[in-house]
Amino acid sequence: MTKSILLVGVGGQGTILASKLLTIGLMQSGYDVKMSEIHGMSQRGGSVSSQVRYGEKVQSPVIELGGADMLISFEKMEALRWLEYLREDGKAIVNDYKINPMPVVSGVADYSDKILDELKAKVSDIIVVNAFEEALALGNPKVLNIVLLGTIVKMMDLTKVNWDEIIANEVKADFVELNQKALACGLKLV
Repeated sequence: MTKSILLVGVGGQGTILASKLLTIGLMQSGYDVKMSEIHGMSQRGGSVSSQVRYGEKVQSPVIELGGADMLISFEKMEALRWLEYLREDGKAIVNDYKINPMPVVSGVADYSDKILDELKAKVSDIIVVNAFEEALALGNPKVLNIVLLGTIVKMMDLTKVNWDEIIANEVKADFVELNQKALACGLKLV
């Protein structure tokens, strides 16, 4: 049976790196894995999504509407934006973090204060974390993506994978230890 994970965020949050590391971990766990990504206007703070599908034999990397078993959102408005892709009984991990999109910055739209309430009303299995605060406590807010990866690893029971080795192989040497600490931090959040 093929499982589908949708990771969504805003350009610059490290969504693609987290997806890549997850894909490597799933392959090391013996799964056939397909990953696709959409950058959109990611360099300008636009929406970024990455789709990871894994199982015995995966035919396509694309997740259809209502097909994601898990939605991981690096920014809370993105969770709402991509919610229609989550299965009715799917799980969501939402980073309680706000990045104002261009329509809000330009004054054309408002950013609702009730996004988390709306998500909780629509998703029965939801975990809200503050990966930004955790990353800040580690000394670098940019590792919020790896904190969130830790939550995914825990939720998917992939803790037997050697994540420290994967991080050491995939992250710049100067940031390996910090990212390993960020993953450990994420494991403790759920």
